[in-house]
Amino acid sequence: MTKSIKKFYVVMVGRVPGIYGSWPECQAQTVGFSNAKFKSFTTFEEAAKEYDKSGYGLLSFHSTHPIIESYCVDGACSGNPGPIEYRCVDTKTGEEIFRQGFEGFGTNNAGEFLAIVQALALFKKNNIQEPIYSDSAIAIEWVKQKRCNTRLRMDGSNVLLLDTIARAETWLKNNIYTNEVLKWETRLWGDIPADFGRK
Repeated sequence: MTKSIKKFYVVMVGRVPGIYGSWPECQAQTVGFSNAKFKSFTTFEEAAKEYDKSGYGLLSFHSTHPIIESYCVDGACSGNPGPIEYRCVDTKTGEEIFRQGFEGFGTNNAGEFLAIVQALALFKKNNIQEPIYSDSAIAIEWVKQKRCNTRLRMDGSNVLLLDTIARAETWLKNNIYTNEVLKWETRLWGDIPADFGRK
C-alpha cells in the first residue's frame, strides 16, 4: 500500500487566502470562487515562501496564517491519561529543538503545558525572541494563569511528571518572558508542524 504524501496548499486568491494542511480545506476556500488561485507543496517551508511571495506578507496576516519565524510545540498521550511526550520544532525548518517523555499517567494538555514552559525557559536562557505556537487553547490558558489545572493525581507511576509540572509552575511564577504564546489555528493551517502524526 502506497503511503500518501502530506501536502500543504497555498491559497493566493480565494475566500480566505492562507496556508492549508489538507485538500478539503483548500477546496473550501477555492471551489466556486471566481478566479481562485492555489498551489500545493510537500513542505510547510516551501508553502510559506510561496505565500510570502504572493504579496500578502506573513507578518500582517496573523489571523489567516502563522508567523513563519516561530517555534511550535505539541504533546502526545497514549491513552489520555497515559504515557506522554512532547516536543518543540522550528516552524520554518522543522528542526526538532527538544523532545521529552514521561511514563505513567499523564494527559495531552499536561504535555502541551510542559512543552510551552520548557520552550519559554530555554528561549529566555538563549535570548530567543520568536513566538511559540501551541494548538491547545487549554494549555495556553494554563500558562497565562501560571498553573497547570490538571486533575491528575499521584499514583506512584507519575511522580516525576507531577514534580516536573510543579517546577514548571514555579518557573512561571518566578520569571518574566517576552515570547508571545499563540494559538495554532488547525482548522485554517492544518496540523501544527510539531504534531506527532498519530491520529
